[in-house]
Amino acid sequence: MTKNVIAFQGEPGAYSHQACRFYRPQMEALPCRTFEDVIDAVRSGRAELAMLPVENSTYGRVADIHHLLPESGLHIIDEGFVRVHISLLAVPGATIADVTDAMSHTVLLGQCRGFLKQHGIRSVTGADTAGSAMEVARRGDKTLAALAAPLAGEIYGLDELASEIEDRQNNTTRFLIMARQPDHSRRTGMGGSTTMMTTFVFRVRNIPAALYKAMGGFATNGVNMTKLESYMVDGIFTATQFYADIEGHPEDPHVARALEELAYFTSSLEILGVYPADPLRATQIGD
Repeated sequence: MTKNVIAFQGEPGAYSHQACRFYRPQMEALPCRTFEDVIDAVRSGRAELAMLPVENSTYGRVADIHHLLPESGLHIIDEGFVRVHISLLAVPGATIADVTDAMSHTVLLGQCRGFLKQHGIRSVTGADTAGSAMEVARRGDKTLAALAAPLAGEIYGLDELASEIEDRQNNTTRFLIMARQPDHSRRTGMGGSTTMMTTFVFRVRNIPAALYKAMGGFATNGVNMTKLESYMVDGIFTATQFYADIEGHPEDPHVARALEELAYFTSSLEILGVYPADPLRATQIGD
């Protein structure tokens, strides 16, 4: 295995790259074309870890990622929350008055409508955020800017004409850091966090009120479930898999009892990871 390398999806300067820089600054970041390529880089040994976005506070879960995680063969060992700060990036010497068009991924374009309207700048759809910054640098046109992370401007030699121009100031993406081997040890996270999280997927048995009964064990044992999502499996309407995050470690007595009850009402149950809660989690999840 290639040590000290963390794989991410996108071009250098993407928000996933920014997450790698923040949460694993000592590691070399390896850009990959798709999420599948990121997973394959770790499975094949070309990278030690994977940085994968799973949900965004504005747009919800990242498409397809929940399907990929259970089949990836990888294990969650950490999580991270990255604020999506958007900058207007242009070639050196350009000013905001020069810019007539801004290129970015459609999602980011939609997050800066107020700024673009205020300055009379037209939206141009690009493949992704960092790729748009790369294209702006390649063209060298003062009238074309990119909407991307400040890191993209640093990498492609662009000037930051405006910063934090997003309409919503709380826009945040949650990332999972994944490895080939699981780590269920109790350990301290960033900022000294000692709270542990457990993530798992399950399918309920085909009996009346199975999901209701399965969830009852978490309520009666006082386990806080921070996420429960369902999604179709293999395109079959009757085949539903559930993805869940809970606070606690599987060896905590109340968590162990809840998981034992869950197992009784499920046809499959797989723990995807046990990891320290990021301290920023508390600022992202309301009471």
